[in-house]
Amino acid sequence: MNLTLGQLIVWLIVGSLAGTLAGRLVTLKKEGLGPWTNLGVGMMGALIGGFLFNVFHIDLGLGAIKVTFEDLIAAFLGSLLFIVVWWAIRKFTAKKKPE
Repeated sequence: MNLTLGQLIVWLIVGSLAGTLAGRLVTLKKEGLGPWTNLGVGMMGALIGGFLFNVFHIDLGLGAIKVTFEDLIAAFLGSLLFIVVWWAIRKFTAKKKPE
């Protein structure tokens, strides 16, 4: 897979939008998880969502524009999945406070 500068920019835009939406959904706050965390979560979500859509041959048939709605949905769902896994890891690796 050859990643061009244009594709990288599109991934940053779609990833930041999807990460912000996912962060707002799970925190119910306007800022979500914070600007840089939203971007990171969105980028990971775009990778996870894109991978899963390819593995399961999901094609929503939403058009052939450069940034498709399908890309945004895949990135958003991948972002939510990444947040759930991230929180689960933090919960299970957190040390118990002595009482």
